[in-house]
Amino acid sequence: MLDAEFFRRWMTATATSVEREAERLTALDSPIGDADHGSNLQRGFRAVVAALGKEPPATPGAVLMLAGRQLVSTVGGASGPLYGTLLRRTGKALGDGTEVSEERLAEALGAGVDAVRALGGAAPGDKTMIDALVPAVEALGGSFAAAREAAEEGARATTPMRARKGRASYLGERSIGHQDPGATSAALLVAALVDAAEAPGE
Repeated sequence: MLDAEFFRRWMTATATSVEREAERLTALDSPIGDADHGSNLQRGFRAVVAALGKEPPATPGAVLMLAGRQLVSTVGGASGPLYGTLLRRTGKALGDGTEVSEERLAEALGAGVDAVRALGGAAPGDKTMIDALVPAVEALGGSFAAAREAAEEGARATTPMRARKGRASYLGERSIGHQDPGATSAALLVAALVDAAEAPGE
């Protein structure tokens, strides 16, 4: 069973990964976006960690709701609303329980991904974060490691795609050959589940 402490570790591990990969995310965003994806997420997840440290929420759902609100309020561009929606909708789906199963997390994250799809209008194959999140949710019922592998494979698979949604879609054929930064950062979020599971509890 996964408690609030696990979810705090998940958000902290995501923040650590974003810090480490911020330059790469921005470099991926440079040819097909606004060259600010890494710095935007860096600012957002720093705010998430700070907020969780001030008054740690008592339930898994509350952790994700708080994280989502912080991302919406601090991250510029499309990333804030998209990641904020993902985490808030997932948190809402988890409800008020103090512990959730891995199966329940998979269901809730699926609801979060559906909300992101509704917000952005993206589907698999459109070269967005959805290309990493959908296969991750499908694999999450197996294990966190399987979800990580599926998300990373999904992110890599965006390279030959032509973008059909988001800023990159304006480039048409020129978007081909670049790995999508949103899918790449989404894979970091999923991979952080493994880090959270392996980290010792406080």
